[in-house]
Amino acid sequence: MIPYQIIEKKSQGLPLTDSEINEFIMTYTKGTIPDYQMSALLMAIFIKGMTTEETLSLTKVMLESGERMDFSSAPGFVADKHSTGGVGDKVSILLAPILAVLGIHIPMISGRGLGHSGGTLDKLESIPGFNVNLELNDWQQMVIKEHVGLIGQTGNICPADKKIYALRDVTATVRSIPLISASIMSKKIAEGIQGLVLDVKTGNGAFMQTPDDSRALANSLVSIGKGYGIKTTALITDMNQPLGSAIGNWFEMEESVRGLQGDGPADLMDVTYALGAEILKMSNPDLSQKAAIDLQAKTVADGSAFEKLKRITELQGGDPGVLDNLSNYPKAKYSGAIQAHESGYLAQVDTMALGFAGIQLGAGRRKITDTIDYSSGMYIHSRIGDNLNRGDDILTVYSNDEKSLNEVLALGEEFFSIEQSPSEIPPLILERIE
Repeated sequence: MIPYQIIEKKSQGLPLTDSEINEFIMTYTKGTIPDYQMSALLMAIFIKGMTTEETLSLTKVMLESGERMDFSSAPGFVADKHSTGGVGDKVSILLAPILAVLGIHIPMISGRGLGHSGGTLDKLESIPGFNVNLELNDWQQMVIKEHVGLIGQTGNICPADKKIYALRDVTATVRSIPLISASIMSKKIAEGIQGLVLDVKTGNGAFMQTPDDSRALANSLVSIGKGYGIKTTALITDMNQPLGSAIGNWFEMEESVRGLQGDGPADLMDVTYALGAEILKMSNPDLSQKAAIDLQAKTVADGSAFEKLKRITELQGGDPGVLDNLSNYPKAKYSGAIQAHESGYLAQVDTMALGFAGIQLGAGRRKITDTIDYSSGMYIHSRIGDNLNRGDDILTVYSNDEKSLNEVLALGEEFFSIEQSPSEIPPLILERIE
């Protein structure tokens, strides 16, 4: 195999064979092909796309580059949830303990920030000491015993995807249906799950920004899952504004805790319960939608879901006391507010721009080696359709880098659009794909 020839073939829009995809990806994973050639192939795929057969081949080689977990000894249903990424999306942190309390086994392998979107692992690591790098055997036993474990990819699980994932983040090749599909589904299949619900975001803060593109991605993901014998459904949910109010790692962790304590934003809780209901109904087809939502709400009301989150934190080396005393967390040195420049109704939010602003503040990575400032981030105070007076705070911004904070504040009016009549409020859940 000559890498140049495969890159050239895909750059011309020609389909790659199963053996070409397999050899290129495996050779790159072993370190023989350099990053710049892998980046070139990723960009060619990003521009020219892949056929269904190519996407399946890419998923297969990523899956077979590492181990597959076996949870057949776990008593009960084994399932997971995955989001395609957005701004303020912290659903996994709420949903995992809720479902664990309800008897579902959740072997959750999560990712870090990708492009403008935050990552569950980065949010969990904002808890001092929280270890997302458990040994696979320890994680497997934790999932069986405690019903949940939250880790990142190890060298054993889809190592090909792990290496490519980091490269996609810094080469602007994230927004690609075949690359997203293969990355997500290889990891989920490797988890050894029986059921999977996918939260496919759509809107100006999502990787797929139109309902048609989001539907195409959802169908791709669902078809791969079912092809591997996994019960799979997808919900297409709105990302034309952040989910919840908090943007940034500790900020989102704190909002997740408040959600599990019964004080979460309505949109965040609605999406969480809707996704959870999908898994609960896979486990028990006789369960109604209302009953599935009520079961989840009860774990919040009685405190059991929050106690499970603290238990997970303790078992994975974190300090659960931080979750009990949210106000003690270190604060950023600098803060400022973006205000409404005129009276009217909030009509539009540039959600993706807010995600990139979070990176500028220190809450994400510009390059693979960057470290994250967990105490930087934002709170958005208004939602589309809200009536604003001139001078009302729309966004509060926090950072330990004064220069970056002032640069974000200077962009204030570019993040929001205000009109004199109310805009149509986008539906939170647009469609269910089965």
